[in-house]
Amino acid sequence: MPPPAATNLGYTPPDGGWGWAVVFGAFISIGFSYAFPKSLTIYFKEIQEYFDVSYSQIAWLSSVMLATMYAGGPVSSILVNRYGSRPVVMVGGVMVSTAMVLASFGTTIMHLYLCVGVIGGMGLAFNLQPALTIIGTYFQVKRPMANGLAMTGSPVVLFTLAPLNQFLFDSFGWRGSFLILGSIVFNCCVAGSLMRPVNKKALTKAHTEPAGCNGAAAEEAAAAAVNSAQSANPTTEESQNESQSLGCMHRFIDVSLFRHRGFLIYLVGNVVMFFGFFAPVVFLAPYAKHQGIDEYSAAFLLSIFALSDMFIRPLTGFLGNTKWIRPRIQYFFSFAVAYNGVCHLLCPLLPGYAGLVVYAVLFGFGFGMVSALLFETLMDLVGAHRFSSAVGLVTIIECGPVLLGPPIAGALVDAFGDYKYMYYACGVMMLVPGIFFFVMHYFNYKKLDEEQRQSVTAEMRTCEEAVQLKMSQEERTAGETDG
Repeated sequence: MPPPAATNLGYTPPDGGWGWAVVFGAFISIGFSYAFPKSLTIYFKEIQEYFDVSYSQIAWLSSVMLATMYAGGPVSSILVNRYGSRPVVMVGGVMVSTAMVLASFGTTIMHLYLCVGVIGGMGLAFNLQPALTIIGTYFQVKRPMANGLAMTGSPVVLFTLAPLNQFLFDSFGWRGSFLILGSIVFNCCVAGSLMRPVNKKALTKAHTEPAGCNGAAAEEAAAAAVNSAQSANPTTEESQNESQSLGCMHRFIDVSLFRHRGFLIYLVGNVVMFFGFFAPVVFLAPYAKHQGIDEYSAAFLLSIFALSDMFIRPLTGFLGNTKWIRPRIQYFFSFAVAYNGVCHLLCPLLPGYAGLVVYAVLFGFGFGMVSALLFETLMDLVGAHRFSSAVGLVTIIECGPVLLGPPIAGALVDAFGDYKYMYYACGVMMLVPGIFFFVMHYFNYKKLDEEQRQSVTAEMRTCEEAVQLKMSQEERTAGETDG
């Protein structure tokens, strides 16, 4: 099962009830956060011609939006820790809606960068991180399943938006489409309204809730309890590091995570992975149009991709929750990352539209597996009580490769006039971290097993010493009585 830290929430999560309504809200919120930047690629070719910009310049639109979404992670974490998930998600929905309305009046590509990229991206950050965090407060035993179902929102929304965007463009142009999309994405506010905090009064509490906490009281209570227990038994360096994270800094961002072995493995691998993670999706429809395929068929490739993604995400969540996979779920994640790399390397070898359909199906499976496991594996490594801080730190660091990945891929297309080199590069950027994860998690699991054995041995030794001390005291007391 997952590391013990994941269970120290200070109460027993309900693993159901209103939690499923929260999962539905997260389904909508996460769906728009991830699918919205990808669905906008339908307009890229037309916007590129309208503003007379290069492939690399138009790719910056999705990159800035995704990078801002990731860079806004720490800000979102602080707001969630202070106010809770519900108001943060609702503010995010208003921001994205406003951004799309303002973008519809854009006169330069820089205007779109600012509105869609910066304002819209920050709104998506306020939608994504709170939705991921609140699931960990409602679920423990069924958490991989809940995360898998919530992450399915991305392909479902993409499957709907891809053909809808093409229809909107044909009917209203890209400006009118942006206005309509601004009203559609306003539904994130409805999703946020479902994310009420856990009713801790109705649950069995193991610890007293600290005063002055609103949205993340459970996580802060768990953090205090875990750190107190580890301070009393400082058998490992990690225990000492976690005990130092108490105080004001831990309430907002837990920087002691940079001394957490599993967190560092996750971070290093993901930084490399994200250089090649989004670019193949961003350029899938333009790649098809480049080969002479009509607009609707090119847009349909995104729907095929989303349909495969939609199918595999809940299945991945169910598999990740099984007794065979969950104890070593990091290996499952490593396989998913490496599988994506193989798909990208094979893409240029698949000819014609039929080949692109096959690639869209296989890539959808790989993308869905990674997406369903991406945050579950992080929570498995650091524990639910530290997840909010961990995801904030991870996203701000990952915003660099997220920002640079698609433009670099676009630059490769501009330089060679062919998409195959871009897909080869993305394949390598996914395959290498996949192998890295396999190797490093093997050693990490081995080290964790050793630490657990040492902890059990130390506890047994402590118990034996306590028994011996008690016996000696009883003998001494008996001797004094006889004397």
